[in-house]
Amino acid sequence: MLIVHYLNNSRAHRLIWLLEELGLDYEIRFYKRGPDYRAPAELKKVHPLGKSPVLEDDGLVIAESGAIFEYLLEKYDPKGLVPARGTPERLAYTYWLHYAEGSAMPLLVMKLIFGMIPKQVPFFMKPFAKAISGRVMQRMLDPQLKDNADLWEAELSENGWFAGSQFSAADIIMSFPVEAAITRAGLGSQYRSINSWLHAIKTRPAYQRASEKVS
Repeated sequence: MLIVHYLNNSRAHRLIWLLEELGLDYEIRFYKRGPDYRAPAELKKVHPLGKSPVLEDDGLVIAESGAIFEYLLEKYDPKGLVPARGTPERLAYTYWLHYAEGSAMPLLVMKLIFGMIPKQVPFFMKPFAKAISGRVMQRMLDPQLKDNADLWEAELSENGWFAGSQFSAADIIMSFPVEAAITRAGLGSQYRSINSWLHAIKTRPAYQRASEKVS
């Protein structure tokens, strides 16, 4: 039995969605963040870093979203969610698989952290913390996030999907950074292709089943 260790407000939704696309049976074990937004200590009993998602399969414990995706798709993918080897689509898939966590998510995590800093300092320091955080976001993070969103828009306007003209696992792995950028980082309606893509993925039955299971 596949077991997903699922932390609320995390990137684990993508894993549930992938499992639904693959038509696999699995169990979800839920965890909730504490007031400090950190994962509970119980997750460290599953994996030393206490992060989510974590997948268990036949005694194997696999962490890191990209590694989990590669494992599942190599072992259980009868539907061709990974483009064929030696094609431009396969190269694009590989790029987005690594890009999602390597380039996009660090910016979004920094955006989240700098947004939280003013709430974590003593009252008399809040104006200074807010000013510093705002300046970092305005001058460093927001321009980089816009560059990334422009890249997504260009890719999706050309092909409709992230790895060619067909839906693939690249679209699943990219769902979290794109949704986070739109909802949390204020990148909005000016990106027509991104918003069309978001509508397309959210109307997929597997996406909807995954959302129902973790709501």
